[in-house]
Amino acid sequence: MPVGEYRPVPKPSSHRRVRPTQRQIGEISQSVDRELKERSKGICELCGRAKATERAHLIGRKRINHKTTVLDLVHLCTSCHDWLDETPEGIRCRRMIAMLIDYAKRG
Repeated sequence: MPVGEYRPVPKPSSHRRVRPTQRQIGEISQSVDRELKERSKGICELCGRAKATERAHLIGRKRINHKTTVLDLVHLCTSCHDWLDETPEGIRCRRMIAMLIDYAKRG
C-alpha cells in the first residue's frame, strides 16, 4: 500500500433515531388524506365555491409536535391557500381556526 492512500473504514454504529423527523411528523398519511377529502367533498373549505386541490396545515409543519391528523388540515383551492399562507389577514385567520380546533379538542 502506497503511503498516503485514502482508505476510509465505516465506523460501527448502534445508534438509531428515536424520535421521528419534523418531515415525518408533518406527512399526511393516506387515511388522513382520504378522511379530509370525504369531509370537504372536493369543495374548498374556506370559500365554498371552488374545487379544492390543495391540503393546508393549520399548524406549520415546523411547529407541529404530533402526527398530522385530519383536524390539523383544511382542503382548499389554490387562491385560498395562497391567501391563508401569504397575507396578514390569512395568517390571523389560520391561527384563529387552529386555536378554535385546539379548544374543541380539549373541551
